[in-house]
Amino acid sequence: MRLQFLGANRQVTGSKHLLEAGGARLLVDCGMYQERDFSDRNWEDPPIDLGGIDAVLLTHAHVDHCGMLPRMVRQGLRAPILATPATCELAEIILEDSARIQEEDAVYKRKRHRKEGRKGKHPVVPLFTSEDVQRTLPHFQPVPYRHHRPINDRVSVRFHDAGHILGSAIAEVVCSENGVQRRFLFSGDLGQRGKPIIRDPALLAEADYILLESTYGNRDHNGPADVEQRLAEVIRETAAGGGNIVIPVFALERAQELLYHIGCLLRDRKIPPIDVVLNSPMAVDITEVFRRHRDCFDTEAWDRINSGESLFRFPGARMVRSVEESKQIHQTPRPSIIMATSGMCTAGRIKHHLRHNITRPESTILFVGYQAQGTLGRKIADGNAEVRILGSIYPVRARIAQIDGFSGHADRSGLCGWLEAFASPPRRLFLVHGEEQGSLELAERVRHDRGWNVCVPKYQDKVLLD
Repeated sequence: MRLQFLGANRQVTGSKHLLEAGGARLLVDCGMYQERDFSDRNWEDPPIDLGGIDAVLLTHAHVDHCGMLPRMVRQGLRAPILATPATCELAEIILEDSARIQEEDAVYKRKRHRKEGRKGKHPVVPLFTSEDVQRTLPHFQPVPYRHHRPINDRVSVRFHDAGHILGSAIAEVVCSENGVQRRFLFSGDLGQRGKPIIRDPALLAEADYILLESTYGNRDHNGPADVEQRLAEVIRETAAGGGNIVIPVFALERAQELLYHIGCLLRDRKIPPIDVVLNSPMAVDITEVFRRHRDCFDTEAWDRINSGESLFRFPGARMVRSVEESKQIHQTPRPSIIMATSGMCTAGRIKHHLRHNITRPESTILFVGYQAQGTLGRKIADGNAEVRILGSIYPVRARIAQIDGFSGHADRSGLCGWLEAFASPPRRLFLVHGEEQGSLELAERVRHDRGWNVCVPKYQDKVLLD
């Protein structure tokens, strides 16, 4: 039995892990790198034989977990892609949107490079195209939560609630090797307990090997009450000054969660009436997927639905799809809440809203999610005096605010709390999907508090397992 770590090792994005056990080769997640310092890896040939993969286990539909699937299918991946039904449906939307954005960005960048007389580091082409996505979709096979799916006569897979986004899963792999059974848990991205809309992460009692994310391994979030209170404060203060609240969002989960919270604030009259624009065709489509997968909802969401309330629609809310509607948003003289993708400001319509607002002292750029190293979002959040947006340099004069409690990731206390449910220590705990310092600090804490064998692997490390 062997594990090889192929992404999100001592950094956050690009999740990929190869498990070889029980006569099967399983690739767990197939994510795109989004940090600028690591983005070259997206263009490299895969370090493994894609044709020899027996199955891909997809924990959820975020690009840093599924975004390289079309490229790898083009490069020879032929295995079934196993995921929960909601993840299968969401991944189609995410991948199609990613291909479209890459194709549009490539056209825009080639035009800009010709005008500036320069060449980029890589060919100005998409990592994958819409045609690549269409070739990938037939590989998806839905597996319901808690359903045993055999890979061969010695290996089976089961998905459990991860509480991160709609359809997100902890992947459990049970395999037999030389008469010995081993249980592997791949957390994917583990969510916070008590978040609205979807169910909490499942608590599991046993595993031989655990791969646990560590995005917030060295810090804690604000509490839920603080989150809604802080959101209300930012909205009230900015609207009173005549500015816009520009929120980079992930189209999947964060956009829906914000609509949920803003609707609650308006209903309870904690903020004044205000236009709320969700400017992302993908986020609009995903909101419809939520309605089709109510089986993933928690008790609180069902209570709202059963009382006749809408989770995502309220007076003043507007869903924007077309480019023309998008351009008209900034012609509105009154303050607005503008939500747009992408969540780390790496692509998409958010860049245009930043360009219109980042020089305005009356506006607020509000971050409600993790900003990876090297991304435009991280540069703004870190307080850079000026930033490059769409090829031009802009001074940062807008107010910059951040609310960590919206994160879809469990914090340090949440991660440690999830580990407390195990009846006995695993043979080894591997910490992945976190910046190096955060992962190392969490590893030391678990060693000190629980006495577990903890490893923070490096990129392309191979580990033999007993």
